[in-house]
Amino acid sequence: MERSFFVQFVYVGLGGFFGAGLRFALGTWVHRVLPATVFPYGTVVVNVLGCLLIGFLAAWRQPIDPGLRLLLMVGLLGGFTTFSAFALETLSLTHQDQHLLAFGNVAASLLLGLGAAWAGFELGRQLTG
Repeated sequence: MERSFFVQFVYVGLGGFFGAGLRFALGTWVHRVLPATVFPYGTVVVNVLGCLLIGFLAAWRQPIDPGLRLLLMVGLLGGFTTFSAFALETLSLTHQDQHLLAFGNVAASLLLGLGAAWAGFELGRQLTG
């Protein structure tokens, strides 16, 4: 049964709410457990766990309700870490023998993402004095 866009939106939103909360909770816990450092261990743990979970769900061979799939994969894991979506999309490209596109996705995401963060940081710094 096809669900309306609004119902899909609610599934994704609910999942995202809980995913973002879980990201905050796990990241905070990791930084309490590990010694004080400038290395972002919490983010690494969240990204790796998110990748593990999205890989597991993508390979799950039992039928999953489309609404539940949206709630878990797009909402929960999207709110938890979009890095998991990036990893799964890159892996999917390699499984389709689209290695150049997979490499392009990694390169573009890394270079453009870092460049955009730098540009946004500089813009914010310039505008706020």
